Amino acid sequence: MSRKSRGINAERDLIHKFWEKRWACIRVAGSGSSQFPSPDILAGNALRKLAMEVKLTTKDRQYFRKEEIRDLQYFCDKFGAEPWVGVKFFRTPWVFLTLEDLESSGKNFVVSKELAELRGFSFEDLVQS
Repeated sequence: MSRKSRGINAERDLIHKFWEKRWACIRVAGSGSSQFPSPDILAGNALRKLAMEVKLTTKDRQYFRKEEIRDLQYFCDKFGAEPWVGVKFFRTPWVFLTLEDLESSGKNFVVSKELAELRGFSFEDLVQS
């Protein structure tokens, strides 16, 4: 299975998790390749709207391009959603961070396993409202 296919499957798994919690959720196909800013996933209920960039990794660190995060923030400002990043490290559950919790590494932002453990939210914590 290709890396892209694994990422798409991980996004679909996350979508199912939202629907199981009675949140509406969609995967935005082609996110990152459109001329307009668009997140990977949109999820919401009657109280909250979330827009997310999500990544799957087998490494101990996951990088997000600063442009990617800037576009997410821009989209959320226009759409009225909360911006989040989600990372699924190998053989671990999803973890979610606010943009303020990301660490800068020059041209990118980075989420390490250690940062995720310290500041990240589990899926269950994220969807409680």
